[in-house]
Amino acid sequence: MCHAIRQLSKRLNDTDALATFPYDFLDKNQIMKKLLTLLLLIPCFVIAQTETPDPEAIEKIKREGFENSRVMDFAFQLTDVSGPRLTASPGFMRAANWTKNELAKMGLKNTMLEPWGDFGKGWAQEKCYVAMRTPYYAPLIAQPLAWTGSTPGRGEISKNVILVKASDTVSLQQYHGKLKGNIVMIWSDDHLEPSFNSDGSRFSDEELFEMATAFPGVSRATSMSSEERKKILMSRAVLDKIKKEKPALILQMARRGTDGTIFVSSGGNYSKDADIAPATVMLSSDDYLRIQRLIDAGEKVTLEVNVKTRFFESDIKGYNVIAEIPGSDPTLKEEIVMLGGHLDSWHAATGATDNAAGCSVMMEAVRILMDAGLHPKRTVRIALWSGEEQGLHGSKNYAKSHFAEVENGNWVLKSEHGKVSAYYNVDNGTGRIRGVYLQGNEAVRPIFSQWLEPLADIGAKTLTIKNTGGTDHLSFDAVGIPGFQFIQDRIEYSTRTHHTNMDTYDHLVPEDLKQAAVIVATFVYNTAQRSEKIPRKDMPEPK
Repeated sequence: MCHAIRQLSKRLNDTDALATFPYDFLDKNQIMKKLLTLLLLIPCFVIAQTETPDPEAIEKIKREGFENSRVMDFAFQLTDVSGPRLTASPGFMRAANWTKNELAKMGLKNTMLEPWGDFGKGWAQEKCYVAMRTPYYAPLIAQPLAWTGSTPGRGEISKNVILVKASDTVSLQQYHGKLKGNIVMIWSDDHLEPSFNSDGSRFSDEELFEMATAFPGVSRATSMSSEERKKILMSRAVLDKIKKEKPALILQMARRGTDGTIFVSSGGNYSKDADIAPATVMLSSDDYLRIQRLIDAGEKVTLEVNVKTRFFESDIKGYNVIAEIPGSDPTLKEEIVMLGGHLDSWHAATGATDNAAGCSVMMEAVRILMDAGLHPKRTVRIALWSGEEQGLHGSKNYAKSHFAEVENGNWVLKSEHGKVSAYYNVDNGTGRIRGVYLQGNEAVRPIFSQWLEPLADIGAKTLTIKNTGGTDHLSFDAVGIPGFQFIQDRIEYSTRTHHTNMDTYDHLVPEDLKQAAVIVATFVYNTAQRSEKIPRKDMPEPK
């Protein structure tokens, strides 16, 4: 933070520099007010280090990344060719094996599918047909929820829809014995409203400035109210009771889904010995509310459905894809710089922005280092994780087996714990990189600040002490290894593609992914070349 303060001070006393201040919406008085606040609240304990990134190497990275990019080729293979990549599914294994082989073709060493432990049952959808037959025919937008079963019989079944109006498990008793073998939906009081905001957006200068000048330990509260929590828990309890009635099909809707976009994740349990949940589909909100209105008005609604899913139990292990560029320095080659993203996805689409984008960027970053003829001093290790969507399983278990675990309330450090300099992660969609979340590690600000200077011309300039949401860098931070996620523009991510049926190749932005790969390659190379490892925070409390 003190580096940021010094930069602000320097610009305030330099008229020419102030004229080119990147956050040009601020006037000098606003900058001074922010500066004084920072000076009062934050002690200047960070001593800036002189970082001298190799300008020739950075130019090679830029030239290779922008002129010879293969990032979209990688994305095509991971999405259109591999298909959905639910952990332990055939699609995931297609992607994992292709990725391992492709990294080997690039010249990386020690390429492998490394098992991290038992995950559970694989699952895939094989057929999903849902249509309204009466009062008129209409095809419906629907996707089965992961780890749910099939509708009975081999072909289509035709059933009237039962609309359950129950706010708690007591009022649900009136439906006891009436739901088995039928199509069931639960009353929703949601309604759709038009959106007047763009689905995709880039960070404004105002937003980036607020991130850059955020205070340590201060974050916006995101917790839900107690009433909202009670409502969600009661809804889950009602749904669990309905499942026990063994309906032929359960219809659900996601309140965030509009205009044909549906948010789809899990509706069942992937544990090896878990019971199979009834067939369950997520309908588009438009279709769901139309059916609800018709039934509520006294109309009989008949659906024709055929949902077929398949479970895979021959191999219940989870796998990460691992590969390395061996270090070139005799002394430093035993140390490691890591980069990665999660290879698994949900199943309603092909997981393009979540997270084929991140995996393609990381593959492209190591390709750039190889094809630009650079020879990192430290070993560079790429890791593409599985099980992220179910709770960071791949990266957590990797950290546990390679770095550290807790025994009897104390840390037990593994041999590689002290060898890793840093881990870099990409998992916020297709948007270009605008900077780095420092994960509360103030000591790296002066280092990263100087690394960003030659990248400012391609849009990356911001460092924030804040953290972003849960993804695999947290598994490294949790064991005391510097783990970082990049700030990315929010291109349709939370509105249109994240965990939806729209998360496809066509929603990727090629130029943004090229830029991201160049920045990641630069950070990885700089980390591999510097004389010292990246500064670490204090070891966290063992949990």
